[in-house]
Amino acid sequence: MKRSLIKNYAKLIARVGANIQKGQEVFITAELESRDFILLLAEECYRAGASNVFVEWKCQRFDKLAARFESVRALSCVESREEAKLAYQAETLPVTIKILSADPDGMKGADREKITLAQMARSAITKPYADAMTNRHQWCVAAVPSVGWAKKVFPEERANAAVEKLWQLILKTARADGKDPLTDWLWHNRELKEKCDALNAYKFVSLEYRSANGTNLKVGLIDKAKFISGKKSTADGKYFNPNIPTEECFTTPKKGEAEGIAYAVKPLSYGGELIENFWIRFEKGRAVACGAEKNEALLKSIIAMDEGAAYLGECALVPYDSPINRCGVLFYNTLFDENACCHLALGRGYSNTIENFADYMKSDFIEMGVNDSDIHVDFMIGAEDLEVTGVTADGERVAVFRNGTWAI
Repeated sequence: MKRSLIKNYAKLIARVGANIQKGQEVFITAELESRDFILLLAEECYRAGASNVFVEWKCQRFDKLAARFESVRALSCVESREEAKLAYQAETLPVTIKILSADPDGMKGADREKITLAQMARSAITKPYADAMTNRHQWCVAAVPSVGWAKKVFPEERANAAVEKLWQLILKTARADGKDPLTDWLWHNRELKEKCDALNAYKFVSLEYRSANGTNLKVGLIDKAKFISGKKSTADGKYFNPNIPTEECFTTPKKGEAEGIAYAVKPLSYGGELIENFWIRFEKGRAVACGAEKNEALLKSIIAMDEGAAYLGECALVPYDSPINRCGVLFYNTLFDENACCHLALGRGYSNTIENFADYMKSDFIEMGVNDSDIHVDFMIGAEDLEVTGVTADGERVAVFRNGTWAI
């Protein structure tokens, strides 16, 4: 892979994704295997004006060892130094960048019950700090290949060839393989905003999903919520693109207003394991039943993670013929697979979809119907024949998607 293309990708993440401003601190989280790219990314962060760049290294293989040998109590512990870092971030609001590269099957065989219990215990301490940063800081999630991930996507290739092919796909789908990725993203954001403006003009009160695979779901929407796209802003007006790549127009559904069943069309990679061929049924907004051909227990543990985990937090519209889906590759990574077709999310809702969100507090969002949870887990329901119908306050029914793609 050409070094110039990878440097342009790092520049895209720093300047368009995170939109680092002069004097801002930057916290990067990444797997050890991505260290060469992180050096390039750190340089681009400094060139964009960062005052300091900190890197927190992750190692999936170590996490699996810890899950095997440590007790639930040990795994649950939030050390004072870690809490001090979280408190510092909540106070100073640095830019945060997360680079994904973990093996989709990397935690296979780990004690999932132990991991889930520890995650629930840790969230009681860490979530308030995350809440304090919500809508107040810039953040970006992107990805670079690892051998484990690349071999999952291209199992017939040798390791080096698999990594090279995954690099090509990442750069292509991230719109980072052209001569001027920053300008390409300017136009991409404009196109997504135009689609959101068209959706918001209808002021839908609900969306109805139907496809031949069995999906038949109606989801209520919040009257103050609007559809937004890849480009977001903080409460004080700093713009950023939290996901690279992105193809979605999304909104926050109203908690307690989802009826019916949704069938996933792609596997869900969660915590280093895959959930495959699954469905979820909702009553009065809550997931009351589910099934999966693979890892059903993991799916149930996600839904039971906390009180809000069983409710929806996002409705995202992505055409089936999106550039990512046209690649014909299953990435086994939600950042990419969710931008291949329509998806929903269990858990935390996005309060920044609420009009004039900077004027409200968390209690206001909850009263409006924005779901609260420690998790936000996307799953893909965008079948090739998916129909999405928007319903207005006066009962007008508008075709939003037909045959898996835009009808408006």
